[in-house]
Amino acid sequence: MSENRSIDHRSSDHKIHYECKYTPVELIEAFGGEPELLNRSSDTFRQAEILGSPNLCGFGKSVIETAIDEHIKELFLVNCCDTIRSAADIIADAGDTGFLYTMDLPHCMSQCSRELMTAHLEDFAMRYGEHTGLTFDPDKFRQAFTTVEWPDGPYIAVIGARMSDELFEMVENTLPLPCRNLSCVRGRDLGASRPPETDDFHRLMDWYAGELLAQTPCMRMEDVTGRKRLFSDPDLAGVIYHTLKFCDFYSFEYSRVKDDLQVPMLKIETDFTLQSSGQLLTRLEAFGETLRMSAGARFSGISGKKESRAPEGPAAGPACSPEDKPGAAAAPEAGTGPEAYSMLDADATLEAGKKYFAGVDSGSTSTDIVIMDEACSIVTTVILPTGAGAENSAARGVAAALEKAGLTRDDLAALTATGYGRGSIQMGDSQVTEITCHARGAHYLDPDVRTVIDIGGQDSKVISLDPSGSVKNFVMNDKCAAGTGRFLDNMARTLEMDLDQMSQRGLEYKEDITISSMCTVFAESEVVSLIAKNKSADDIVHGLNKSVAAKTGTLVARVGGQEKYMMTGGVSRNRGLVKALEEELGCELVISPYSQLCGAIGAALFARDSSIR
Repeated sequence: MSENRSIDHRSSDHKIHYECKYTPVELIEAFGGEPELLNRSSDTFRQAEILGSPNLCGFGKSVIETAIDEHIKELFLVNCCDTIRSAADIIADAGDTGFLYTMDLPHCMSQCSRELMTAHLEDFAMRYGEHTGLTFDPDKFRQAFTTVEWPDGPYIAVIGARMSDELFEMVENTLPLPCRNLSCVRGRDLGASRPPETDDFHRLMDWYAGELLAQTPCMRMEDVTGRKRLFSDPDLAGVIYHTLKFCDFYSFEYSRVKDDLQVPMLKIETDFTLQSSGQLLTRLEAFGETLRMSAGARFSGISGKKESRAPEGPAAGPACSPEDKPGAAAAPEAGTGPEAYSMLDADATLEAGKKYFAGVDSGSTSTDIVIMDEACSIVTTVILPTGAGAENSAARGVAAALEKAGLTRDDLAALTATGYGRGSIQMGDSQVTEITCHARGAHYLDPDVRTVIDIGGQDSKVISLDPSGSVKNFVMNDKCAAGTGRFLDNMARTLEMDLDQMSQRGLEYKEDITISSMCTVFAESEVVSLIAKNKSADDIVHGLNKSVAAKTGTLVARVGGQEKYMMTGGVSRNRGLVKALEEELGCELVISPYSQLCGAIGAALFARDSSIR
């Protein structure tokens, strides 16, 4: 049943916060209240973690945190799940909220549910009127039903669990098309409703209850077939599917729609904080690049509503391949055929007097530089450790590469930056995400590759390619360091060896050890325990390689990876891990001599594109 907890003091204004699209917003406005959606992410959950259970989802914690820290005086909560019930109890016990109303949400459209919803609405109206001293105005009630006007044309929909306002703003600012927030809290669709012409309050509330329950259902409802309309709009150009940690309902829907949806879709999961905003931005930017490259046939003008520095894909014309040139860097063993990459229109020209192009891959561990000529031959390469600043490392690397090739900065027609530190490299002419650059670099090295596996210093990613080398789909690990190069680096130090030594160990082992934890901290403790038991270093390293391979194999399965597989990045030199991953996938990996430079190669190719006039 609905319940009300009221403290005997009244707020001077009547701004009432709410958190669910089933909240009777129009009824609140009919009383003169000011409903405000509670949908902001939190930097920390200090109060919530002191007062509540650690198993609450991030959104529930953010409601508690905001209500207590900001001393919210009026709050309407819809009890759609156990988290909100717990949050309501915690906020009430804190004793600072003047008016806290919680409403149990019926989960179906039956007549009994409608009657129950009507009773909730009438009960709230009575209690809110008593608390505020305000009265229901039927004219204000009718005026509160306003229609949201969406602009015509292609758009990107945010669907799934609620997305914080801050993250949605990032989505809007990053993607190349208008975005609609149709997630569970923002996807409120009562605008077309028109109340009956009657002053009978019970009749109005009975009608209103039916309209609230008839909205596009959230995943808490028993019948969710109405959600199909979210995915069937002919103007839908792409989907950002958002889920919340510890909330499985929308993960179930994602599993159902991911293979059938006819437009590109990116899944992101958050804990309702922006602590991993850097990785989220990379995913969003890569998704935007994918849309630009793949959607042209269906949606014209997808490059957009905002200026972008992202690529728009290769044009038709002569092919580019890394064939040997006098004085050029050695070509990779897996070269490209003439069909691999078409870069220039037949009548295209390059900027006068400049015919070299640089790609800089600024990673958390190393900074990789590739310089190409106009025939797409690799002229020179440089790999150096990334120091304290990405800009300084890039500048040193480019200078070294130019000196090595006998060139000057004026000989470069364009420079494109990619990788973790790309946003800090001001010397570049453009920026492209490492997702798109690794895809293009891999296709350049071997056009038959369909899946790219990159284990970097701070994240791991798996990219699925179509036959043209465009990104079909990609996944990245979450913000945990498990399965990354940083994980391997920490384990090597624990075993008192360097990464080169570790890469050779584990190829020959006697005991098939399993490292059960992928958490860097817990795995380190497990390794220390194995050392104390006098287990051999080869056996321990093999166990670590198996663990990383298993986690990577999960990412491959999630992206729908297919042969050929190419492994890129510095970890591709780790022979033991490569062997473990080949056993996990049941096939051989393509390891090019240029594997670590794959991202920089892709960036150099995009630099070449950007100089075309």
